[in-house]
Amino acid sequence: MDDETTVTANTSLTPQPGHLYVVATPIGNLADLTDRARAILAAVDLIACEDTRTTGALLARLGLHKELVPYHEHNETEAAEKLADLLATGQSVAVVSDAGTPALSDPGFRLVRACRRRALPVVPVPGPSALTAVLSASGLPTNGFLYVGFLPPKSAARIAFFEKHRDFDYTLALYESCHRIDKAVDELVATLGPTRVICVAKEVTKLHENFLVGSAADVQARLAKTSLKGEFVLLVAPGDFVL
Repeated sequence: MDDETTVTANTSLTPQPGHLYVVATPIGNLADLTDRARAILAAVDLIACEDTRTTGALLARLGLHKELVPYHEHNETEAAEKLADLLATGQSVAVVSDAGTPALSDPGFRLVRACRRRALPVVPVPGPSALTAVLSASGLPTNGFLYVGFLPPKSAARIAFFEKHRDFDYTLALYESCHRIDKAVDELVATLGPTRVICVAKEVTKLHENFLVGSAADVQARLAKTSLKGEFVLLVAPGDFVL
């Protein structure tokens, strides 16, 4: 059993021909990059990335120089098929986003789907994720949650979302822009009430990481005194939850 475990651990660091590797990268703290992620990025034939400048800077800090292929929301459909074609010829490919885990509100889904349609191997290389990081440290229920990505940009649509999920039995988990987080919380308070328990987390794993947890009215007041620069995760507890 020990020999089998050792072999598995060693081979997991070596990319296999024709395999797609979905690689999570740091969301702020470079030390969060796993040894396995670094090994895979160093050895694959090419890396599909959301922004070649961002990924190039990450690789430079790691002392790596790799072929980078743009793969982002504007070319994702076409690029996914081209990358799947390369995988079918036996090349190994890693897909990364600018930060965190690909395919979670970041490019990646269409490439993974293209590979699954063709029965091409897809290997997750797990690591940082703002979603799971905030859930784990929030104190809100994690026995079940609904992740919905980013809220709609229109106020009426956000209010409708909160109304629809007023009596949802599990934690709501979503991302929000720094340009709209204050408006979203204002609408949440107006729709779900001031006592609903929520968490607003910003800049997770970065220098100015901050968790605001408590009643919606309390978080609203504290948020008004907080810099809105950065990236935000918003969690909403079920209506009967007491912190």
